[in-house]
Parts: sequence; C-alpha cells; structure tokens
Amino acid sequence: MTDDVGKRVARIIAEQAMLDPEAIKPDTTLDDLGLDSLALVEVVFGIEEAFDISVPFNANEPRASEFDISKVAHIITGVKQLIAAKG
Repeated sequence: MTDDVGKRVARIIAEQAMLDPEAIKPDTTLDDLGLDSLALVEVVFGIEEAFDISVPFNANEPRASEFDISKVAHIITGVKQLIAAKG
C-alpha cells in the first residue's frame, strides 16, 4: 500500500489477522487471511473509527453488502469513496 488510506486499512486488517501490515496486499482476500465473521465485524468497526465514516455493511450477509469486502483493494476503494462522499 502506498497511500495513507491504504496503509491505515492494511494496519486495521493486519491487527485482526495478527499479521504484519506488510503481509496485507491489495489482491488479498479476507478469507485468505483466515478472518472469521467476528474479525470481519471488528475490521469494519476499526475502519469506521479510524476514518470517522459509516460503512454500509451487513454483518449477517457480508457478501450481500453494498460495501465490497472481497479483496483488500476493494475495501480501500470503498473507504476512499466514503471519505469523499463525507466531504
């Protein structure tokens, strides 16, 4: 990750996966990292707190959410969009 948002998102994900943030790559999926549903919710809460945004996420059906969590790069893109929309 080269930009600040990407680095911060990677740190949040790495904390939940108990990995070094450098191990988090844009094409990594959360499944690749072995994150369970509770860890996924913690990632979302961490992102919301770090960026002061509200992530449209359905914890009961994360794959059906309008916030794409399929890959780290998609999460970063979604966070950037939410930050931009917030103004």
